[in-house]
Amino acid sequence: MIPVSIHALATATPPHILDQATGAMVAEQLLGDAFEDFSRLRSIYGNAGIEFRQLARPVEWYKQSRSMVERTAVYLEVALDLFVEAAQKALDDAGIAASDVDAIVTVSSTGIATPSLEARAMARMGFRDNVGRVPVFGLGCAGGVTGLGLAAKLARVDQGATVLFVTVELCSLALRTENVGKADIVSTALFGDGAAACVIRPGDEGFAVIIGSAERTWPDTLDIMGWQMEPAGLGVVLNRAIPTFARKEFRGAVEAMLAPLGLQIGDVDRFICHPGGAKVVDAIETALSLPLGALNDEREVLRLHGNMSAPTALFVLDRARKTGLPPLSVMTALGPGFTASSVTLRSAA
Repeated sequence: MIPVSIHALATATPPHILDQATGAMVAEQLLGDAFEDFSRLRSIYGNAGIEFRQLARPVEWYKQSRSMVERTAVYLEVALDLFVEAAQKALDDAGIAASDVDAIVTVSSTGIATPSLEARAMARMGFRDNVGRVPVFGLGCAGGVTGLGLAAKLARVDQGATVLFVTVELCSLALRTENVGKADIVSTALFGDGAAACVIRPGDEGFAVIIGSAERTWPDTLDIMGWQMEPAGLGVVLNRAIPTFARKEFRGAVEAMLAPLGLQIGDVDRFICHPGGAKVVDAIETALSLPLGALNDEREVLRLHGNMSAPTALFVLDRARKTGLPPLSVMTALGPGFTASSVTLRSAA
């Protein structure tokens, strides 16, 4: 198989910082009357393992009811800015120009943009007019890992191609104050906004060689995670059974995804996981029989940024590569479908 590697990785977040104590207070103001059990669930904010999140807009913006039109306008503005920031940083880190990019994979599930974000970024960044565009919607929290695997496949198939992978999510725009359920309370305690970008090229000269990628989707699990369309926009679907499901099912999924590479869980030096929440991180550690603290980078990303959906796994990878990747690492994530996704990395060092 033709080797492809990650030559650069960059992250970006919006400037509006929300501390968890303020988040809990604002959520109670907005949702307390609409959800009678709010006081019983208030402990979620303290137990989420989160101190800070970054938001697309100042917290005051969220205190008013917003239409789908208003939310989309913010998405188109802020998501595009984050796309450009993360992509340009990654290109600069790789030492190449936007005109050197042959294909762009864009993953985003928290807003609707047609034309998609990479098309809107073309004039600002200087991509060629014949650059390949692959916008992907609907992957949710698994999008960072699945999208990276897709970008690697494109680079591998088209020998010599430079592929830019960008994922942007503005989870905060899904806040709703009508028909409030427990999932809405959890989401206001958990989700933040952010973006990440990678440059993938054939060869083994990057900081990590992608040696494989895989997915596993469980049947009859469509109601575990996702969106439902409502008059005001996208409403979150988030099943409380996710940690229990991960403890029970995740190990088998990882074993199945590694098997085609001739690998077993014990061969992996480091798992780099999407931190969906504190309980999900604990469940993954248990499912994979990892030593206590093996996923502390995941917990630190969660503490500083919350769950940003798709970009979050790449924030973890960024931390891991700065301290030095071991010989064999596996990125994993769980997302709507319900789907597990993996990308297997060999350190190029």
